[in-house]
This record gives sequence, C-alpha cells and structure tokens, in this order.
Amino acid sequence: MDTTLLIIGFLLMLVGVLGSFLPVLPGVPVSWLGLLVLHLCPSVSFNWPFIVVTGIVAIGLYVLDYIIPAMGTKRFGGSKAGAWGTTIGLIVGIFIPIPFGILIGAFGGALLGELVVNKTEKNLAVKAAFGSFLGFLASTFIKFLATVVYLGLFLWKAWEFRSLFF
Repeated sequence: MDTTLLIIGFLLMLVGVLGSFLPVLPGVPVSWLGLLVLHLCPSVSFNWPFIVVTGIVAIGLYVLDYIIPAMGTKRFGGSKAGAWGTTIGLIVGIFIPIPFGILIGAFGGALLGELVVNKTEKNLAVKAAFGSFLGFLASTFIKFLATVVYLGLFLWKAWEFRSLFF
C-alpha cells in the first residue's frame, strides 16, 4: 500500500513539474496532490497544518498564474489578444522541433495577437508582446520553483522513511 501511494505521489510530482511549463496542466496543484498522496501513506505523514498551508499556497499560485501574465501585458500596454496569443503560441511552440520552441512560440503568439489588434502601431504591438512574454516567463518561473520545492519536500519525507519502502 505504501509503495503504491509513494509511486502515485511521485508520478504526480513529475506531472506537476511538467505542468509548470505546459499551460494545459495545473502544475502546482498537481504537485500538491502528490504531497497529499504521500501524507495518506499510513507510515509516512506530514502534519495537517503543513498540508493545509501548502494547499493554500498551491491555490494561491494557481490564481496568480492567471494574474501575472495579464499584469505583464497590461503594464506594457497590451491587450487580451496578446495574452491569448501567448497561450496559443506556447501550445504551438511545444510541437516546434527546435530548441526553445516554447519560448519562441509564446513570444510569437503574443506578437501576432497584438498585431491583430494594433495593425497600425507595430512598435506598440512589439512592446505589448514583450510585456506579455515577460509575464509568462515570471509566472512559469514561480510555478517551476514551487513545484521543485514541493518535489524536494516529497523526496525528503520519502527518504526519511526509506526503510519502510525499500
């Protein structure tokens, strides 16, 4: 039972780390579910206040994931089209077989979205796309950092009770 829960929890952690980059997966909440699964192991447990606090952090970061890119877009004069373009470009960038395809896709999508809205102001479109891209990078970095911290906590707690599993 413990080994099965440990494996499921670890897989959730890995999916969470991937989700910090991929927009279709809620990375931090999935990583938190990995901590919760580890907590449910009869011989390994975090205390409930820890689970509650990390859950609140996961929900807060999930909400901020939508706010931070919008703030970057708005700060640089962008529109919703730029924010949507970033997300669509990111998804397209996943399938581009070149290094940094995700980043190129995110910026290119933001730029195309802004050019659709600001057909005459190309400088404004580039500036807004840059803001949208910066918001995306900031949000991704924060999510990645949180999922790596959750993974570290998971591994630390699992290592603490390694004799029960191996």
